[in-house]
Amino acid sequence: MTALYTILYLIAFMAVFYFFLIRPQQKRQKEHQALINSLKVDDRVITAGGIIGTVVKVKDDTVVLRTIDNVKFEVLKTHITARREEKGD
Repeated sequence: MTALYTILYLIAFMAVFYFFLIRPQQKRQKEHQALINSLKVDDRVITAGGIIGTVVKVKDDTVVLRTIDNVKFEVLKTHITARREEKGD
């Protein structure tokens, strides 16, 4: 009987581990991949470093961003963390 309880305990532990750790991470990865795939010119984005810029050009695995004073630089798509919604001034 003790072996049965041990097996049930392990199965319950794995189920909790899956639903609280693995599944939410997979959901975040899918959402991030959808964001990366939907990037287009003139989107305002935020990078992992906190830089806010406008997409000027989309390449295979990078994007060119424009920030203030028309400074342009290239970043990896994977470092784009969010699309910034325009707020009315």
